[in-house]
Amino acid sequence: MIQLRGILRNASRHAEHRLSVKTRPTQPRASFSTGPQQQNGNFYELRTYYIQPHLNAAFLKLTNEKIHLRTAHSELIGYWSVEYGGLNQVFHIWKYDSYAQRASVRAALAQDPGWIEQYISKAMPMLSSQDNEVTYLIPWSKIQKPPKDGGVFELVTFQMKPGGPAVWGKAFQAAVGIHMGSGYAHSVGIFHSEFGQLNRVHVLWWYESADQRAAIRQKSHGDARVVAAVRESATYLVSQKNKLMFPCAFSPIK
Repeated sequence: MIQLRGILRNASRHAEHRLSVKTRPTQPRASFSTGPQQQNGNFYELRTYYIQPHLNAAFLKLTNEKIHLRTAHSELIGYWSVEYGGLNQVFHIWKYDSYAQRASVRAALAQDPGWIEQYISKAMPMLSSQDNEVTYLIPWSKIQKPPKDGGVFELVTFQMKPGGPAVWGKAFQAAVGIHMGSGYAHSVGIFHSEFGQLNRVHVLWWYESADQRAAIRQKSHGDARVVAAVRESATYLVSQKNKLMFPCAFSPIK
């Protein structure tokens, strides 16, 4: 009898375990995360340089003439001069295959006499400060050049609530996706921060002109689909800011 009770008790526990596994609530899946990008290795370094106002033109001229010394070491995605949203700034994006590759590039630059003597020793005194972030392209985005050269680029930075994409990823994707899917703007790339300010997403848009952007903004604000998607995403938003930029002559994306 004791043996039979033991068998029945074990069977009951097994059944309860199976039931708990089946009824356990499914964990929400993030719409995007940095996991796949970390495994892949590729990442993008976003750099912002703040130039002393009276040396802005000289810095851009020097960079235009000597940027080839830098691009000989790693891939430049784009280089822009900020027109609105921040004066005397340049913004540039560099691609790396891995952290080891970036470290080797930095080491090589430190030993490159041409880079040091012809550019960096002259450029650094022209800057008041520098800033950088390590980011990954979100899985549903890729680098896409504009349909034609010229135009203007808008960098929109969203500071989201803590918790990561598991909290706000789905709503954010819907808000950005409706702009892309409706043809309101061309997305050059969407970047999620890994080092720097966390829970930050940068969306780089392209427009034919600043006036075209203004017209599109006015039109999209009257689109009920855009309004609904943005309203939902805004519940997870802490702050946002933007910059309107012009590509430099030497920028691969222009």
